[in-house]
Amino acid sequence: MSGLRKNWLEWVVFSVSLVLVAGTIGFLAYDAVRGGLTPPDVVVEPGRPERRGALWAVPVRVRNAGDETAEGVRVEVTLETPGEEPEVADFEVAFVPRRSSREGWVLFARDPAGGRLTGRAVGYEKP
Repeated sequence: MSGLRKNWLEWVVFSVSLVLVAGTIGFLAYDAVRGGLTPPDVVVEPGRPERRGALWAVPVRVRNAGDETAEGVRVEVTLETPGEEPEVADFEVAFVPRRSSREGWVLFARDPAGGRLTGRAVGYEKP
């Protein structure tokens, strides 16, 4: 019967594994109950323009501060230059998980340095 006894290392590994599994299950249960408290809160942040040939490329960070995923996020960035018609560029992000961000680029014909860039999420789907 001495072959069935476990040594101290096996008990330590078993205990650590048990704590990790129980903690993971507890966290997932808590997150499932708590999740979905706030809808997606999509924020669009235009970055610093870069010259790309005849065009100006602007990096755009799309951040979701909400507790739910936003899917099919349509992003619009507007360049307003004094004395000229606003120039609008847009793109779509497949999804932005909760409390995370994604990045994309928009292109403009005019130099954004002489104007004002504003971004917004035009719409999104709830998965």
